[in-house]
Amino acid sequence: MTALPQIDADRLWSRLMDFARIGGTPEGGVRRLAFDPAEIAAHRHLADLALARGFALTLDPAGNLFIRREGTEPGAAPVVSGSHLDSQPSGGRFDGTFGVLAALEAMETAQDAALLTRRPLELVVWANEEGSRFRPGCLGSAVHAGETPLAEALAVVGDDGGIYGEGVAALAAALPEAAPAALGRSFAALLEAHIEQGPLLEAGGQVIGVVDRVQGHRRLDICVIGREDHSGGAPLSLRRDAFVDAIEVCRGLAELCRDETDVLRFTFGRFVVSPNAVSVVPGRVDMVLDLRHPSQEELIRLGDLVHAKAQGLARLCEVRVADSSWHAPVAFTPAIRETFARAADRRGYPRREIYSGGGHDARWFPGRCPTGMVFIPCEKGVSHHPAENVDPAHAAAGAQVIADAMLELAEL
Repeated sequence: MTALPQIDADRLWSRLMDFARIGGTPEGGVRRLAFDPAEIAAHRHLADLALARGFALTLDPAGNLFIRREGTEPGAAPVVSGSHLDSQPSGGRFDGTFGVLAALEAMETAQDAALLTRRPLELVVWANEEGSRFRPGCLGSAVHAGETPLAEALAVVGDDGGIYGEGVAALAAALPEAAPAALGRSFAALLEAHIEQGPLLEAGGQVIGVVDRVQGHRRLDICVIGREDHSGGAPLSLRRDAFVDAIEVCRGLAELCRDETDVLRFTFGRFVVSPNAVSVVPGRVDMVLDLRHPSQEELIRLGDLVHAKAQGLARLCEVRVADSSWHAPVAFTPAIRETFARAADRRGYPRREIYSGGGHDARWFPGRCPTGMVFIPCEKGVSHHPAENVDPAHAAAGAQVIADAMLELAEL
């Protein structure tokens, strides 16, 4: 095989800092919600970089952007890599963006070296990965993979009243150079680079995490229903305070789901009190319990336990529980994991196998094409926060592994 070229680490880091300014916040993070002006501006900037290198743009009906470097056999299925450009409301600079720019760096490195690959190389920017404006997350990739009907996704209404389909149209208007792309195209492989969003790589001194699987998640909507009353007139003995009972439900469920092995991830990630008025006893609380675990059997056991026990934890209020989303753990392709491991070993990067605690767009694809992910460390494991940070050398290492793997799989 032709010698694999070195990426331009300085270019990669400069690009990461450039994108951090698009939707940048005073706290040092970013706010780019799906299809908002900042996220569309990030797409536009990426498109300009790609067009300057002679790459082609396409956009599918779900708002997923593809950037293509042609191969010597244009009809061959492409090797695809990328991630997302949207963020949490108070997100970090590297979540998603690192994977996008690592793929761009791989393609530019091939271009700089005038390398010919049999298969095309493609970068993908998946739409609405975070789900911070439109729920659920990983929606664009789910539509592309055939997991969610297009019409259903286009009709989703966001928290701000925006409509997903209108967001796709706004993105398309900002990218007039992008030709239409079909949903469900064949990929020779799908790769994704990402920050770990956890502390294990940093603690262990590894630079590369070869991801073997994405843990499953089960989300449950829990509604505690009491009665609104005047805060000055209603005696405590006669109240049905939904907030007070919601606290009891949270405390009880946390105890029921205690995990001495520290593998389970248990989070009340959304908590809405109604009517949320100073002088009114809360009549209703809506919350979302997010359960994550590498074992499907454990997700079944824990979620069923919540269904069975939640009502008994409330003292005076009614409790309703319903599953809102449930995804089984997903294993990545062994051959892709081996490709990443070879690339890391050739370059002398310390590595380990690791599982993904977060959900990612790549999760939809192992049954459709060879699929894999690599992680790099993030400082103190912090993510989804303005303090999210990575070492420039680690970013370069992750992009180098992606570049080497893409070129090997594209048959250099």
